[in-house]
Amino acid sequence: MKAMLPLFCRPLGYVILLVSLFLPFMMVMQGAITDSNLLFYKECIKLLMMVGALMILMALTKNESEETEAIRIKAMRNAVFITIAVIFGTMLYRVSKGDLVTVDTSSFLSFIIIHVICLEFGLKKAAVDRFFKR
Repeated sequence: MKAMLPLFCRPLGYVILLVSLFLPFMMVMQGAITDSNLLFYKECIKLLMMVGALMILMALTKNESEETEAIRIKAMRNAVFITIAVIFGTMLYRVSKGDLVTVDTSSFLSFIIIHVICLEFGLKKAAVDRFFKR
């Protein structure tokens, strides 16, 4: 999987994730989030997190190579497996509790975040392997 965004989008994606993580707390303290607009802000924050994570995934790395592309593909495979396991586990938990009301709408966001974690782990592992093979 080839990178489609320039190099600066990677740190910018992390900044967006960090802002979207703390923004709801700041807005609650300011009184901007109420019961009537909670759903709107919740979905906007999820969308902001998705954009940040996709920027991280699709951005070039400093030393882009075919090995990096292979790591991206492995990260995608691992993220799909882990996400399916997590979603299946939460479904079993809801069935065992008899919960008919709760619906999980953040599966795609979970997948993207797990994909970012797998990608970062793979890139760091490859760097350590390269360092110790010298």
